[in-house]
Amino acid sequence: MPAQKRIRDYGVKIGKLQPGPRNSITDVEGVTVGQTTLSDGDKQTGVTAILPHQGNLFKEKLIASTHVINGFGKSMGTIQIKELGTLESPIILTNTLSIGTAAEALIQYMLEQNPEIGRTTGTVNPVVCECNDMFLNDIRAGFVEREHVFQALQNASAEVEEGTAGAGTGMLCYSLKGGIGTSSRLMEMDYGTYTMGVLVLTNFGGLKDLRVNGKAVGEELSEAIRAQEEKDKGSVIIIVATDLPVSERQLNRIIKRTVTGLSRTGSIIGTGSGEVVIGFSTAAKIPHEKPSECLSISAIHEEDIDLAFRAAGEATEEAVLNSLTAASRVVGRDGNERPAFSDLLREYNIRLI
Repeated sequence: MPAQKRIRDYGVKIGKLQPGPRNSITDVEGVTVGQTTLSDGDKQTGVTAILPHQGNLFKEKLIASTHVINGFGKSMGTIQIKELGTLESPIILTNTLSIGTAAEALIQYMLEQNPEIGRTTGTVNPVVCECNDMFLNDIRAGFVEREHVFQALQNASAEVEEGTAGAGTGMLCYSLKGGIGTSSRLMEMDYGTYTMGVLVLTNFGGLKDLRVNGKAVGEELSEAIRAQEEKDKGSVIIIVATDLPVSERQLNRIIKRTVTGLSRTGSIIGTGSGEVVIGFSTAAKIPHEKPSECLSISAIHEEDIDLAFRAAGEATEEAVLNSLTAASRVVGRDGNERPAFSDLLREYNIRLI
């Protein structure tokens, strides 16, 4: 991982399960993340791309599911995932008014890889999710261009920059600087060890609600800086990846449990906050072309699913906290600024444990 402060660097260990070697969504084999960061004055935005595997995703789809915790959002592609239970494109994250540009670029990317789309087979379902970065970013200026989406897709790797990066460049979290965060958990079962990875784009919450491993750090910080109460009107996108063999129904049950991790950080999931979850499993690939025989797909027994529930919640909680601790202070549109969580901890000598 890049040299950034993460929540474990402060001695905070979230949950009971062990993280993977990178403590990242990319601990799930084959998953990579690419980002384009646009940070210059009023321009505070970007693109984050999640590639679920390194093959042709249109030809080899993955079992996937989506869940809306609160639907104040403008995501694209989730309806088809909900209906068919498969994912056939990378996932792009960006700001609210750039979803059209991101979708156009992702469609072009998929067309270049698959000349049969729109000719001998159907069309493609591009998946794009967003949060509103208008406080720090001049969102009306349309800074995100197609080339920025292509760059994020092309530079995808196992290393994930957190905080003020990619789509998270202009995002806020608990009234502080937020952005991209990631974490993972290992699940040891009788028939093998599996990984649950989570990546979040955080843009939600009021400072007084922030809790770190149960400690009311937000209240302490709020008193120290004499912060005025702000209404929660942001969003969070949660991407869940796993190599656990599951059915679409089981995966949907698992990704619903991300709300437990979100809540443990203090979120009340306000009416103006959009919380959207997309999950996928790399355990099986679903061919685009109809095979001559029935598909045979493995799935865990329901008695094992509690471990996956725990992993999803823990990884989500830690990913949100990593998005805070890794973020840097930003001064953006019209001089609007948000401080970094790590800077405030140091300035006011606030301990997390």
